Parts: sequence; structure tokens; C-alpha cells
Amino acid sequence: MWVFGYGSLMWKVDFPYIEKIIGYIKNYERRFYQFSTDHRGTPENPGRVVTLIPASEQSMVYGIAYRIKDCDVANVVKHLDYREKGGYERKTVKFYPKDTSVEPFDMTIYLAAHDNPNYAGHAELDDIAEQVVKSIGPSGPNIDYVCNLAKIMREVVPEAKDDHLFELESKVIKLLKLNDQFKDWLDRCDKA
Repeated sequence: MWVFGYGSLMWKVDFPYIEKIIGYIKNYERRFYQFSTDHRGTPENPGRVVTLIPASEQSMVYGIAYRIKDCDVANVVKHLDYREKGGYERKTVKFYPKDTSVEPFDMTIYLAAHDNPNYAGHAELDDIAEQVVKSIGPSGPNIDYVCNLAKIMREVVPEAKDDHLFELESKVIKLLKLNDQFKDWLDRCDKA
């Protein structure tokens, strides 16, 4: 079994795997359109995390595919179903390795259905940035999620175009610099 990491699974891999490959899927865009009430926020003050939304055939979302040993599949699926319980569901998609000598293959992704209770949908990036800066959950500040995702994307796929992510990161950093209450959090962001 292969699992695609396009959000926190890119830097917080808490399950066993035997191989990882950098690549992309088509027909989707990564967006901060999912509320996080259990990891990067609370029900009273939800954070924002990524999901994938349908897009044009030219659209690509880069991430990391992890291969799970057959004997670990049941436990990893149980773990990820719990980790992604805030509205995500499993789907099979075609993965295209960055290394073109490797053939594309099917794999599992977790994405948030638009009808799940935590689906936030579109908002202006300024509004999402304000929500991110003010949200903290059991897994830590929401800014860590945004900055860690931007950092890992720059490390593993520096050529990837992801305006939504990098513009949000820039707006979050700007808000941190403007607000004395959050200035000590600037070192959490790579480009601060």
C-alpha cells in the first residue's frame, strides 16, 4: 500500500514505511479549506489545515508517497483513520513520481469531503492568516503547520508552484511581526 502525504504527513510521519518517493497527483490543488478542531485548533477556535480540491487537468499537487509493508497496512490504516478523523476520507488516485524512470501508480490519499462538518471552504488569505495566528490545538500552534509545510515543500520540491501556501506563509509571518504577542513565534517560520 502507498499513502500520499501532502500536508502534515510530509514532515510528521508517525507510522512505519519502507520507501518514500517525491512526486505529484493531478487534477487537484492544495488549499487551507479544512478546519482543525482536534490538532491545530479547538472546537471553539478552529485552526486551518490543508485538503485537496478538484482542479484542472494541468493542476499538480506535490508531496511524498510512502510505501507500507503488507504486514503493517491494517495498523497504519487504523492509525491514519484516527489521525485524519476530523473529516478526511480515503480515496485512490494516480501518483506520478518526480523521477520519470518510475512508472505512475495508484495510491491512497486522505482528503476532506466538502460535506464534512469541519470543511471550512474558501476564505480570503488575509482571513485565513489571522485564523492561523490565533489558533492553537493539542498538536501545537497552527502557525507551525503552515510554516512546516512551506519549509518541507521548499526542501523536497523547490520548483513546485504553490502560491496559496507560500502567500499564506508570507501573510502569517507579516502578522507575527506586527503583533508583539506573537513575535517570539517568528523563529518557527523558515523565511521569517
